[in-house]
Amino acid sequence: MTDPVKLVIGASGFLGSEVTRRLAATGAPVRILVRPTSDLRPISGLPLDIHYGDLFDDDALRTAMYGCDVVYHCAVDTRAWLRDPGPLFRTNIAGLRHVLDAALGAGLRRFVFTSSAATIGRRPGSVVDETVPFNWPRLGGPYVRSRVEAEDLVLRYATERGLPAVAMCVANTYGPGDWQPTPHGSFVAAAALGKLPFRFAGTGSESVGVADAARALLLASEYGRPGERYIVAERFLTNAELVTAAAHAADRQPPRLAIPLPALYAAAGVADTAARVRGRDSRLTVTSVNLMHVMSRMDHGKAGRELGWQPEPVLDAVAAAARFFVDRRGRRPATTAG
Repeated sequence: MTDPVKLVIGASGFLGSEVTRRLAATGAPVRILVRPTSDLRPISGLPLDIHYGDLFDDDALRTAMYGCDVVYHCAVDTRAWLRDPGPLFRTNIAGLRHVLDAALGAGLRRFVFTSSAATIGRRPGSVVDETVPFNWPRLGGPYVRSRVEAEDLVLRYATERGLPAVAMCVANTYGPGDWQPTPHGSFVAAAALGKLPFRFAGTGSESVGVADAARALLLASEYGRPGERYIVAERFLTNAELVTAAAHAADRQPPRLAIPLPALYAAAGVADTAARVRGRDSRLTVTSVNLMHVMSRMDHGKAGRELGWQPEPVLDAVAAAARFFVDRRGRRPATTAG
């Protein structure tokens, strides 16, 4: 009797590729659904059953899910800076609905959904867990709203339509293999390559190593309770800790200049105005600054108790990411004093 097939949707992304590699390492048959234009470098050389299609191709979705017992949905549009939020809602909600409809008829044992730590509510000065409902839509902007609506949709399919789905509230992920890189990984790359002249004071976020995040998704496919959500975060990491760890891992001097939060908001306001005038997107926006500091610290105890998940220190993953960016450049930076 052959092992059931595991399907990863979004396998070319940072987290999706790590999930795919870990599944392949178990020897289980692994199938992926990717677009024809997807960059498959992160998963090259793996023994995979590759299917091509997008989230709106119902036939491709049903075919890819045939014979699978678990689907890992890792396809997310994370471009929080878009002036036009239409693509965010198209991928994160409309496309997801097609995936969920296909999953209903696939006889799955588990549907593991990659959600975001941003769906957890805020309690300034307190540590929050999965019981705190989302309560900061104005601060989070369209991107966070799309993630919240997506998670709500998945959990409704679980509670109202019987889909065995779990939502994994994943924090900022760090580690090698961040080819894009992700927006938060860009800070690691810049610090490791000596291209970051400053750090941001008063900012930080919940963070986790990408390998640990992938392991949490695999554990959820075995032990996660349908209809539940789980925080996947190792610890709160300040921007100063992040860029210092990245610089040191690459034998660089960490940036000494610290930009205070009010100055960062002022710069974001100018960038927002310029983007509107030019009709272009800007990665520095008032909303992006909000996302750098407004979320509360989080307790991942539920994932530990129910899934058996115990993450490694995220700073180790940051150091590995820094070395990845340096190696990708094909050179070792000069060692600096300090």
